[in-house]
Amino acid sequence: MMIARWQLDARFGHKNEVINLLKNWNEEFGTKIGWTADKTRITTGSIGVAESRVVSEIQIKDLAELSDAFEKLNGLDGHAEWGKRMEPLIVSGSTCWEIHRVI
Repeated sequence: MMIARWQLDARFGHKNEVINLLKNWNEEFGTKIGWTADKTRITTGSIGVAESRVVSEIQIKDLAELSDAFEKLNGLDGHAEWGKRMEPLIVSGSTCWEIHRVI
């Protein structure tokens, strides 16, 4: 099992909007690619990390599952529009994917 982490930094004063858009993404798109509520969670920075940091974590079986999910996303109507709504709320260049193995 692995954890795929998509992290980003919210612009000052926009963290709650970012969190709400991520929740919306999980409901609207995540469920369509197999990322159900039991496989996902959203965390935010607290101690030792920027308070503006927002992380979406997804439990996946392996990298093939992640690749398949990304392929499915390409065909979903509305996904690009969702990204355009998110873009002004986050610090440009702060997005990053990390993949962790669960031991």
